[in-house]
Formats: sequence, C-alpha cells, structure tokens
Amino acid sequence: MTAAVFAVSAPAVADGQPAALGGESRPARARPTVVLVHGAFADSSSWNGVVARLQKDGYRVVAAANPLRGLPTDSAYVAGVLRSIQGPVVLVGHSYGGAVISAAATGNPQVKALVYVSALIPDKGEVLSSLTAKFPGSALDPALRRVPFKNADGTTGTDLYVAQEAFHAVFAADLPRTTTSVMAATQRPIAAAAFADRATSAAWRTIPSWAAVATRDKALPPALERFEARRAGSHTIEIDSSHVGMISHPDAITDLIRAAARAKSPAMPSLAGTGSRALRLIGAAGGLLLAGAVLLAAGRPRPASRR
Repeated sequence: MTAAVFAVSAPAVADGQPAALGGESRPARARPTVVLVHGAFADSSSWNGVVARLQKDGYRVVAAANPLRGLPTDSAYVAGVLRSIQGPVVLVGHSYGGAVISAAATGNPQVKALVYVSALIPDKGEVLSSLTAKFPGSALDPALRRVPFKNADGTTGTDLYVAQEAFHAVFAADLPRTTTSVMAATQRPIAAAAFADRATSAAWRTIPSWAAVATRDKALPPALERFEARRAGSHTIEIDSSHVGMISHPDAITDLIRAAARAKSPAMPSLAGTGSRALRLIGAAGGLLLAGAVLLAAGRPRPASRR
C-alpha cells in the first residue's frame, strides 16, 4: 500500500505538477518554471535557500549564471536560457539582475511574471549609473575595488569588486561575518562598463511584476527601490533586510515568488497610479462586455414578422 501511494505522489514533486488521484487523467494548470538571475558580486548559489524552498513545493527551478559582462551580453544570454524552457516562466532578478531580466523577457510570451528583489528596474533609455544615483543612501561606490583586465581583442576593461573589508557592512550586514567573509572571497566581479549601458527595453511595461524593497539596503537606496516599484506598478513588499534578502530572508522572498507564480491572469494593482495600463485593462474589459452583449442579442429569438 505504501509503495502504491508513493508511486502516485512522487511525480508531482519531480515535475512540479499535481498528479491525478484514482488513475484519472484530468488536466491541471501547469506550474511555471522559476528562473532566478543573480546580480553583481554574487553567483547562482546566492539563491540556494530560495531554490530549496521552491523545489520542496514542487516547482522546477533554474538559477541562471549571469555573465556580468554588460547589459547587452547578459540579457542576450538570459534570453537564450528562457528560450530553452518549455511552458510558462516566472523570471526573478536580484540587484543588477533586475535590469537584465527587464531586457531578457522582452518579446517572450512565456514569461508570465517578473519578480524584482532589491533590484535595478530601468525604463527604456535609462543608463544604470544615472538610475543608481537618482536617490542618496548608497555606500557601494566608495567600497568598490577596480581591477583592470584585457579583452581577447586587446582592449582593456575594468572589473569591479566590493572590497572584502567593506563587504559585510555594504552588502550583507544582517548575515554572520563568518558567512559574509566567504561571500566576499568568492564574489564574482562585474564589468564597470555595465553601469554605462543604456536599457533598450522595459519588459515590466507589459508583464505583471512583483517587488521586494529591502529597508536596510546599503548597496541600492531603499528610496530608489520604492520609486522603481511604484513606477512599474509592482505588487510590493518591504522587508527588514540588507541587500541580499534572498539569503537573509528566504521565506519572505519565496512567498513573493509563489504569489507571482500563482497569479492566474495578468494581475495589475489597483487603479490608483497605474495610468494608461489601467485604462487599457478597463478598455479590454469593456470590449468583452460589449462583445457579450452582441452575442446575447444575436442568440435571442426574433419576433415573428407581421404581414
């Protein structure tokens, strides 16, 4: 008996879709694949706590390796990862990864939701360095260490690291120092050119979004994160967290991703502050009502004509 029960339930966990009971093959709404994109000074392991929780829920998860070489290169790479996935996708970006997903999701109908975690959320045409300087409160720039490198074509670039002695205070003050010392030693640099890149698209203008604002962030100002979330019309939460909320508060970030994954339709926030996006939604609903009225009228029996 135990073996029979296990045989039914095991595929539900492995595939991320509920199995039918009693041998029935009734259709179920497919769970989306969750694609996680890390930011600068980090790698895919920064999502480990969130990955474990989502996998326990039965979600398929892909933590993409963000190259950190610049917005055009990185967004093209992540767009390729997305094209390799069948079915709906919830796309999540942390920090600089938010700018990457905003470009990578553009034009991909499989991406059903965007989730931003302490993220950069540029609009089309914005330069990342200008966006980060829009509000005061970041301690990141003075903590950066610049290391020149040579490209294959002989040109010179600059990699940016967070100085190891500043990493805890600037990046992850709510984690133990034993943890942040390892993170500082294993950080992946980002090419300085990335912050001079101009965003060529903004997928959040057409795809519903969710956002987590970290109220104790020293890398990106919380005021910037709030401004971006309001502008994008994101469903927003605030957490008492450093820049790396997915590590220090994995339950809160996982809950936010679950909310995005469970949304059944292109969810938009309340009408206040949503502007033309809300008006388009109202217009679409009005069109459906009008079409329904026409169909009802067409279906009614016509009275017999008088001779």
